[in-house]
Amino acid sequence: MNFFSIDNLENYFIDALTEIMSKMAGLSIKVISSEDNNSFDAITGAMILPGEKSGMLFLSAKEDTIQYICSCMTGTSKDKVSTKDTEDTMRELVNMTAGSAKQRLNKSNIIFNLSTPFLFKGENMCILNNEKTRVFSSTLGNEEIAIGIKIAYL
Repeated sequence: MNFFSIDNLENYFIDALTEIMSKMAGLSIKVISSEDNNSFDAITGAMILPGEKSGMLFLSAKEDTIQYICSCMTGTSKDKVSTKDTEDTMRELVNMTAGSAKQRLNKSNIIFNLSTPFLFKGENMCILNNEKTRVFSSTLGNEEIAIGIKIAYL
C-alpha cells in the first residue's frame, strides 16, 4: 500500500472540511485560494497521519474565526465562547476532518491512522520543509470566515 499515491489527495481533505463545516456549524465554505504558503494564523490545529508514508494535517484560523465557528456549532453566543472552547473547537475540527478524509480514502488503497489532535498558538509560524516534503496549502471560507488547510507529506 502507498499512503499518498493518488493525484489531488488534498481534495479529500477539502471535501471533508467543507462537509463538516456545513453539517456541524451550518456554514457554507469553498476554496478561496490555493497558494504556496507555509505560514499559519494565530491558532492552528494539527494531527499526525501515520501510515506507510507519513503526513500531517493542519487547520489554521484567527481566534475570532474559531470563536464564530464554535458559536455556530454550539448555539452559544460568540461573546460567551471561552479560550478553552476555541481550543476544543479547533481540535475537534481537525479530528473530524481527518476522520472524514480517512473514511473516504479507506475505499482506495490509501490507508493511514489518526493521532490525537494538538494545537499551536502564535503568529508568524511556518512549516520549514526539505525538498522531499510536499506541502499543499489552501484557504477556504466565505464572506464571514477564512480557514487555512495545509497537508504536509512525503
